[in-house]
Amino acid sequence: MIIALFGGLGLFLYGMKMMGDGLENAAGSKLKFILDKVTANPISSVLVGTIVTILMQSSSATTVMVIGFVNSGLLNLVQATGIIMGANIGTTTTAFLVSLNIDNLVPILIFAGSFLYLFTKAKKRRDVAGILLGFGILMLGMSLMSDAMYPLRDSESFKNLIVAVGNKWYLGILIGLGITLVVQSSSATTGVLVALTTTGSITIQVAFPFILGANIGTCITALLSSITANKMAKKAAVIHLLFNLIGAIIFLPLGKYLINLVSVISPESIKLQISFIHLIFNVSNTLLLLPFSGLLITIANKVVGKEDDKVSEILDRRLLQTPSIAEGQVILETVKLAELAQENVRMATEAFIDDDLKNEDLVYKNEERINEVTEIITNFLVELSGSDLDVNEFARIGDTYHVINDIERMGDHAENIMELAQERSRKNAFISDEAREEIRAIYNYTDLAMNIAIESYKNNDKEKAISVIHAEKRIDELQKEYRDAHIRRLNAGRCTAISGILFLDLISNLERIGDHSKNIADTVAEIKERD
Repeated sequence: MIIALFGGLGLFLYGMKMMGDGLENAAGSKLKFILDKVTANPISSVLVGTIVTILMQSSSATTVMVIGFVNSGLLNLVQATGIIMGANIGTTTTAFLVSLNIDNLVPILIFAGSFLYLFTKAKKRRDVAGILLGFGILMLGMSLMSDAMYPLRDSESFKNLIVAVGNKWYLGILIGLGITLVVQSSSATTGVLVALTTTGSITIQVAFPFILGANIGTCITALLSSITANKMAKKAAVIHLLFNLIGAIIFLPLGKYLINLVSVISPESIKLQISFIHLIFNVSNTLLLLPFSGLLITIANKVVGKEDDKVSEILDRRLLQTPSIAEGQVILETVKLAELAQENVRMATEAFIDDDLKNEDLVYKNEERINEVTEIITNFLVELSGSDLDVNEFARIGDTYHVINDIERMGDHAENIMELAQERSRKNAFISDEAREEIRAIYNYTDLAMNIAIESYKNNDKEKAISVIHAEKRIDELQKEYRDAHIRRLNAGRCTAISGILFLDLISNLERIGDHSKNIADTVAEIKERD
């Protein structure tokens, strides 16, 4: 019986993981920029947490992802609190799935999923195959657990144990918590509870404390994940624990009212009663505690303490658990990197034109950051490339290697321009009004090329990318035109040799930045063509 139970539990967990992966892959692009949907409005955060957990079929995975976002500085505690509450609601879908009386459909689901998986290469069909096969395996595992538990219906010892647990609610909480700590899944604990209903001894009165314990036990994953994170992320994990712990304390004495409610909703099926009470508890707990998010945050601040000096890590490795979301974060961080390089080009060019070095330290600081982030993104890409990503989507990630290289080179050219500005200042080199206007003109086109490159990469917009050709061509024309104009000024004695050298080096650097912008845009156009 124990061997059969463990075997069924293994299939249950594997099927849940496979179905979650299929749903996540099918959602793909919708999950990529999920953070854009998270606002200061707590309701939006709850909805995002609910949706992501339904797709991933794991509240633990969602909360670990939240820990990663908070550790990266991408979410604040208010947003994280809402997502965590939503995750508790989203995880109730698994309980409803295992409560469905569809045993006769399980072989069909497994056959259909296997057939699609083995005999199709289309990405969307394989995602559907993963969902069907995962659901079928999950339900098969559920059936094995139920069959394993069936002999207990004739065991007097088991019945006495259930009576003892039923009379001592704290034992139910401890057992539910303990099982969840071991299997790292509250959904699996609920599945075992549903399987036990075949014994005929499990009532909703007995099941309710188990459910409360499972909700508390699922917090362990986030707590363990936060050990290596900064204090802000640790606070998010503590908030998760507080939410479920306080909810259990509040609703335990109110359990009889919830039990009466679900008994009216589903008077015949104990399986559905377990599913409904799981859902009602988590929804009610969210509605009750969401207005007190600030209080939960205050308590977490007291428990964890003041912020440490640990710098937030961009692209936290915890995000690798959700490749689609990790991919979106890579794109967003790459865009931020490009915008930082663009800002450096602007400040360095203005420093040269205005002979004002007020921003020189900032330019060099930004350049160090560009090099640092380039290395972080590259290392993250190496790890992400090993994830199970869609081939078409992977093309974009693969080409990001080239994009960040071009961005890093833009940063180098900005540093070169700042060095030219410093040399101009040291040697008091005179730059005529005509030359300054020419620099502004070629810079404006260079800035336009950078804008096109960044926007086209961010939005994967081929039409936008193609338009860079005109800006880059104009930069080349202006470089040639202004080089000839400079020679005429030099021959006429209207500028010095050193001023001329600095001027030519500057427009050459701007021209090279235009080339790198075109490289990025060309990469985007090629990605879209492959799609």
